[in-house]
Amino acid sequence: MGRELIDAIVAMDDKKALQITQDLLDQGVAPNKILTDCQTAMEEVGSKFEKCEYFLPELIMSGEILKQITEIIKPELDSTTGNGKKKGKIVFGTVFGDIHDIGKDIVIFMLESNNFEVVDLGVDVPIEKFVESIKTEAPDILGMSGFLTKTFDAMKDTISGISEAGLRNNVKIMIGGGTVTEDIVDYAGADAFGETAMDAVTLAKAWMGGNKNE
Repeated sequence: MGRELIDAIVAMDDKKALQITQDLLDQGVAPNKILTDCQTAMEEVGSKFEKCEYFLPELIMSGEILKQITEIIKPELDSTTGNGKKKGKIVFGTVFGDIHDIGKDIVIFMLESNNFEVVDLGVDVPIEKFVESIKTEAPDILGMSGFLTKTFDAMKDTISGISEAGLRNNVKIMIGGGTVTEDIVDYAGADAFGETAMDAVTLAKAWMGGNKNE
């Protein structure tokens, strides 16, 4: 039924997607598995957008479906992850030149569900805003999202700006997006990347298990 959920989201069939979500929960399917299927669906929506098969209205609609699904899942997810002491603080945003927020929102939701405090800077975030947020929020981790290949330079420029402000050693930096690879980590000057939302959670937990400046 996971594929059915993916197809329903991609087809923008909100009623079917919500019903399948509830059916999966009733069958005992793990909330994280459902979220993984949602991420797969969003990647397919994003691919259609890049191919000009979908446009901004479809991106907005798919994002609304995701929000409705997460509202259904959240109580179940909270019961499995718990609501204990915060593991760390993360500032997260989509870099300048990119208005995609679907992937970012999934990652933030998963981080918050795993007891991380997350400050969401939104989309098309300028370098100055990232720098200022590190100064004012003093996060343990900075997360940057970028869906389009043109945002690689934005990631690199942002990290350069953070370095020029003398703040690079204050935070670990993770990047992510549909086209991000290990090569882009090196190019941008980040510390690591995650292919999935759960990868970001695993990475954040690992970093908070030791010294953030190691």
